[in-house]
Amino acid sequence: MQTTAAVLRTMGAARPYADSRPLSIETVTLDAPGPGEVRVAIKAAGLCHSDLSVINGDRPRPLPMALGHEAAGVVEALGEGVADLAVGDHVVMVFMPSCGHCNPCAGGRPALCEPGAAANGKGELLTGGRRLHDAAGDLNHHLGCSAFASHAVVSRRSLVKVDADLPFEHAALFGCAVLTGVGAVVNTAGVRAGQSAVVVGLGGVGLSSVLGALAAGASPVVAVDLSEDKLALARTLGPVRTVNAADADAVEQVRALTGGGADFVFEMAGSVRALDAAWRMTRRGGTTVTAGLPPPEAALAVNVVSLVAEERTLKGSYIGTCVPSRDIPRYVGLFRQGRLPVDRLLTGVIPLSEINAAFDRLADGEAVRTVVRF
Repeated sequence: MQTTAAVLRTMGAARPYADSRPLSIETVTLDAPGPGEVRVAIKAAGLCHSDLSVINGDRPRPLPMALGHEAAGVVEALGEGVADLAVGDHVVMVFMPSCGHCNPCAGGRPALCEPGAAANGKGELLTGGRRLHDAAGDLNHHLGCSAFASHAVVSRRSLVKVDADLPFEHAALFGCAVLTGVGAVVNTAGVRAGQSAVVVGLGGVGLSSVLGALAAGASPVVAVDLSEDKLALARTLGPVRTVNAADADAVEQVRALTGGGADFVFEMAGSVRALDAAWRMTRRGGTTVTAGLPPPEAALAVNVVSLVAEERTLKGSYIGTCVPSRDIPRYVGLFRQGRLPVDRLLTGVIPLSEINAAFDRLADGEAVRTVVRF
């Protein structure tokens, strides 16, 4: 069949993207789903910094590539062997498919699936190969999803079924922003009620971490960012104290608010400078968690003596150390209870034709989560 998709052919386009248009809206060919695969009619797809980092070249991917990885839609067709979904089911896409058999998957850590990571790196599906084509040949898949499109064929293991009454523009956020941000708090860090938590970087993932910290009963919860608008939004989410990262004494302010440093500090900005600040905001015996993805060559200098003598912990978190089939329904349940108001993170809804200008707003820090609605 034919599908409409946003295709990236060259990284590092000049800003503004509204003029250079790095993403071209094209009609491309989509294969029928093969064994273990599903065709999904995409209904909503969120714009994430992980997409932006491919556009600007910070995280190179094989090109040409149909971009997009945070989405929700409706099952349209099933490949051979897919028996646990039905046509008409509503699903959320997960950008790390898990094979269920490699060592990390067998150990209960599907976010670290080795075949899934290899397939994502090659621009293929977990089931092998590519299902998107143009006149010149194959198009690569973005993280097994390629969700900035009217339709996508994905591995069954890239999907989690959700309730049909969940609005698509909200459901999409659970596939990346919520899964990563909330998961970093409850899975990676294991924050308990009464422990202090600081979040550095208030994009969709960072604000999801703020929501996760509040839901876990952390106290105090401190949000740090350069944007006063995002700091103001954080304060509306609950009892959140805020610090502007541009302040010369931002680290000292955070340490004062948390009684000498926080039990947990989450770096969600994708910046070595932000991670260094997060490390210095962490108390003795505390844990610094990073889910930010800076360019591959970025490196952090850590004082090894403080790591040892202060029993500090520095942890990475990928997709919130999630088990998607377990965590997405849990987080949706918290959303329905009003304890995880992820709908507050939705900045705007746009048609696919406006996607380049929307990435300008994301790059400028003006948007939290913009969703393409199909």
